[in-house]
Amino acid sequence: MQPSTNPRVILGIDPGTNVLGYSIISCDGNAVRLVSMSTLHLKPTEDAYQKLRRIYTSLQEVIRLHQPVEMAVEAPFFGKNVQSMLKLGRAQGVAIAAAMVAGLPVTEYSPKKVKLAITGNGNASKEQVAAMLLQLLNIETTPKYFDATDACAVAVCHHFQKRLGGSGKAYNGWKDFVAQHHGRVQTK
Repeated sequence: MQPSTNPRVILGIDPGTNVLGYSIISCDGNAVRLVSMSTLHLKPTEDAYQKLRRIYTSLQEVIRLHQPVEMAVEAPFFGKNVQSMLKLGRAQGVAIAAAMVAGLPVTEYSPKKVKLAITGNGNASKEQVAAMLLQLLNIETTPKYFDATDACAVAVCHHFQKRLGGSGKAYNGWKDFVAQHHGRVQTK
């Protein structure tokens, strides 16, 4: 089978309010190539709304620069600290908004699903996920922050799910959500 002439470019996001990880991969058939993997560092003393603005504008620039066709984002995990969950949810929402404004479909994956897709173990450590990605993508140096490898893992998980016909929770707006959940929507 010949590789396609237009590789599919995927943006992966590991949301955070102090460190947000992002990654760009290029997929051509079964071949996956790392294009970019980095982090956005937000100052702990910075105003919360300014952080959200920086997330939005920075991701707009990443999208403009790399022209992804899809975005995969890690879903927030349910922790014990409600305030942390709210902050993380806001960061995720702003990242999703940046993608949707750019016209990118967004798919969300749980941390457990990402770990399972990359390592075969849904309870794998961040170190195990990073090590598997280094092998899988022939990356020579481990990034300083696991946020970057987590974002890459989300993007690679998305590629695997698309290739296998599975998916996370994907919505292209409210119409799409309603179409996929017609049994849950009540009309009066």
